[in-house]
Amino acid sequence: MKRKVQLKGQLKRYVQWPLILSALLLVMNLAMYFVSVRAGCLMSIFLIIYIVVVLLLYVKNRPQIYGELVSFAAQYGQVQRKLLKELAIPYALLDEDGRVLWGNTAFFEASGKGKKNLRKSVTWFFPEFTLDMLPEDDFEDSRIVHFSYADKDFRADLRRVYMDHVMDSSSFVEVGEDDGYLIAMYLFDETEMNRYIRMIREQRLVAGLLYLDNYDEALDTVEEVRRSLLVALVDRKINKYIGAFGGIVKKMEKDKYFIAVQEKDLPVMRENKFELLQDVKTVNIGNEMAVTLSIGLGYSGKTFAENYDYARIAIDLALARGGDQVVIKEGENISYFGGKTQQVEKTTRVKARVKAHALREFIESRDKVMVMGHKQSDTDSFGAAVGIYRAARVLGKRAYIVINEVTTSVRPMKRCFEDNPAYETDMFLTSEQALEMIDQNTVLVVVDTNRPSYTECPELLSRTSTIVVLDHHRQTNEQISNAILSYIEPYASSACEMVAEILQYFDEGLKIKAVEADCLYAGIIIDTNNFTSKTGVRTFEAAAFLRRCGADVTRVRKMFRSDMSEYKAKAETVRHAQLYHGFAISVCPAESIESPTIVGAQAANELLNINGVKASVVLTDYQHKTYVSARSIDEVNVQVLMERLGGGGHMNMAGAQLECGVEEAIEIVKHTIDKLHEEGEF
Repeated sequence: MKRKVQLKGQLKRYVQWPLILSALLLVMNLAMYFVSVRAGCLMSIFLIIYIVVVLLLYVKNRPQIYGELVSFAAQYGQVQRKLLKELAIPYALLDEDGRVLWGNTAFFEASGKGKKNLRKSVTWFFPEFTLDMLPEDDFEDSRIVHFSYADKDFRADLRRVYMDHVMDSSSFVEVGEDDGYLIAMYLFDETEMNRYIRMIREQRLVAGLLYLDNYDEALDTVEEVRRSLLVALVDRKINKYIGAFGGIVKKMEKDKYFIAVQEKDLPVMRENKFELLQDVKTVNIGNEMAVTLSIGLGYSGKTFAENYDYARIAIDLALARGGDQVVIKEGENISYFGGKTQQVEKTTRVKARVKAHALREFIESRDKVMVMGHKQSDTDSFGAAVGIYRAARVLGKRAYIVINEVTTSVRPMKRCFEDNPAYETDMFLTSEQALEMIDQNTVLVVVDTNRPSYTECPELLSRTSTIVVLDHHRQTNEQISNAILSYIEPYASSACEMVAEILQYFDEGLKIKAVEADCLYAGIIIDTNNFTSKTGVRTFEAAAFLRRCGADVTRVRKMFRSDMSEYKAKAETVRHAQLYHGFAISVCPAESIESPTIVGAQAANELLNINGVKASVVLTDYQHKTYVSARSIDEVNVQVLMERLGGGGHMNMAGAQLECGVEEAIEIVKHTIDKLHEEGEF
């Protein structure tokens, strides 16, 4: 059925306005009759003629007006279509399946495909564009996606166009309840914008601090007349390396430099593994000790000052990890490079004396002291805790040691205190008891670990503001951040060695009882593997101090004796070890053993006595976790391996915990070893 074309709205009223005026003239004509009948008749004749003329014009001109309007609408639609077709922005209409129904000239030019390819999928026009980029969810009417094609970067704005919105006024098409939709696709070329963004990012400042680790020690090994030459050669190496990247170097002190490079240079530095670390070691003019340096870099901060703060945190972390490495802090992310050289032991004890005096001040200002080590406390952790306990008791403060699970290595030492009338019955506390007793007037001393999650009771760290950390392990991304005193020295052989040094400066009249000296001495022996690993001059000096205090080697040796089941477990571990790229990998049986992780660590030490073994890795299934103990002598840095597994430690002694079974853990260890070999770490 055909419908008549009718005008409506303001246009209709404009065309009918002469007829509307006729009514006004009729009213005027009636008024004229009251004035004069003759004038009224004359007005009536004029009104009749006016109405006839208006009707004739309206009836005669209406088709012509309608035709002109239809012609204008058609021409207007053609103009819109031409403008859309020649629009500089690529535009296309897609169906629900992603097929191109229509596209303008710019769309086909951007794709490099002709117009004859209509009805093909948009993925044919742009292979990098996938159908899963289209709006799929019923509640998602639009989506913005990014893709690259033909060396150009595009941003695609995709919007649904529902058919009922377009056809609801049509008298020719009926839209059902289950209406469909089209997808309007707008493409914006962002190639230039992305190029400028990359240029800005690449030119951003990377702030850096470069410290020489052993400046004084290296100079002491050179004749005095040649020392200036050594310093000049090191300066030249540093300036040449940074200058090659167009960076700047500013010497702040004799062994400290500020450096600045662009962010685009970092990938190159990473790729060559910061060859300056090795290059500076080649400087040799007769110096017996090679010069090593540490670098802390910071970037991605909002301001230059924030980048500098990142660099300062990074250099502190590099030094705390032993030096001879690069630490990069990018916002919250931290990465490490180097750290393969054994840190040279500092001969001065100034730092130990300063830390001892600071610790004394904190203890004197509080009512009580709590000491805790890491979970599954070992000999070093327990011995260090006993040493801090004695320091607190010398000052007349109540002291407690937080320990939950007593391992077989710790039990013989703990028994010496439990039945001893010289010590309080509440000397040892569990985590629950410690949480009830701790308050803001308590000094919490953490020994032999610097990672919150590894402590006996992490909740204690939030119960007091006075926290002291004493540890000899290298720092990682996870660290106790709210400590008011942190003494972390990776060069130290053990936490017991550090505590023994502190005790010597803590109080002139301090007397250590023989049983306490035994515990500290035992911790040093275990962590140095009977003074064969990571042992320096200060290690023997600490041992000598403990011997003078009454430590007995025979008593300590008796503490370390194993029962038959543990000895057999170690033998089984050694017997089933397999050699993989120089790593002896084995599993320690946990059946009928009270502390299998301790036995696993001891077995890892035993495996190093086999020819051809560069390092050992022993895995132990315990309490639904796989504990990994890694040991080496000097060829391999096992700390790098354990850090990749989420753990840490020292170059020669490290460990980790994995949330998986033993078999899967072995594959993870092997895969990590392979990856480190590919990267040149081993």
